[in-house]
Amino acid sequence: MKNIEEVQNEIIDDFDLLDGDRESTIFYIMELGQELPKLDEQYMIDENLIKGCQSKVWLTTDFQEGRVIYSADSNTDITKGLISLLIRVLNNRTPQEIINADLFFFEKIGMNGVIGSQRSNGFASMIKQMKFYALAYSAKS
Repeated sequence: MKNIEEVQNEIIDDFDLLDGDRESTIFYIMELGQELPKLDEQYMIDENLIKGCQSKVWLTTDFQEGRVIYSADSNTDITKGLISLLIRVLNNRTPQEIINADLFFFEKIGMNGVIGSQRSNGFASMIKQMKFYALAYSAKS
């Protein structure tokens, strides 16, 4: 399994192919969102909503064999694409790996210029929530 840095570098390489084209980048993010498995309706409840996101983003976790497993969904394709990128990087990692992760890919792919400040703030909220879950699992184990 690739480490967090290697996965982030793969994402950067994927986005480099788009050559900074805003429209292609947004379309690609939306495609990524469509590939994320749909979250079961029973988990699409208020207590699983990530606070601070402009769109609705539901995030659930499971803890299996010392690793955090994330599942998520959103009511918009672009936000679903953004959370799918985070899942790609952080899923199936130990709590400590997630807590210590330096997530640099977002800035390197120029995402702030593509999605605007409100979605960037929402993305930061997603990261915060994912790390919070990891911290909770770390405290339990």
